[in-house]
Amino acid sequence: MGFTKAELAAYYDASVPDFVGPEPRLVFVGINPGLWTAAVQTHFARPGNRFYPALQLAGIIDRRIDPATGLTPDDRAYFLARGLGNTNLVNRATARADELTDDELRAGRTRLEAFVAEHRPRVVAVAGISAYRTAFGERRATTGEQPHGIGPAGAEARLWVVPNPSGLNAHDTIASLAAAYAEPARAAGLLPGPG
Repeated sequence: MGFTKAELAAYYDASVPDFVGPEPRLVFVGINPGLWTAAVQTHFARPGNRFYPALQLAGIIDRRIDPATGLTPDDRAYFLARGLGNTNLVNRATARADELTDDELRAGRTRLEAFVAEHRPRVVAVAGISAYRTAFGERRATTGEQPHGIGPAGAEARLWVVPNPSGLNAHDTIASLAAAYAEPARAAGLLPGPG
């Protein structure tokens, strides 16, 4: 399955529903949906995105998932049964994340806080340090676990910033993404080891 540029352009400003089950352990937060993601209504779906291969390499999922045409019902059920979920800071599709305004990213923090209050994940991992710094007003933030959680007092989720899996992020490989994603997965109890 493929799309022409004109077909993808029709998905500008479209939204993608949050993908979360009743008791999420670990929710990955994208910056915003890409046009391909909006077209197939599946997070991190664009061919070349390394999200699902990195999850598999890390052992967070134990089978191959090909999201390019949308997740199958079986893949959806499997992903949620693992305690995984997906959402975005900004739920407006663009061709590139740098098309978002700083105001949209700052509003994304509020959106994410409301999501966490509603769904109560154990761990939240924001995929993209630059977007995180803008959204949270923390210009010196680094990747890894943050010194504060997110969510309502007494029910905060632990908060990580991890590298973005987009193919545009040339600094990271599938192996380095897998290593980064394993840290919040261990904290969420999805992988063995200290969390």
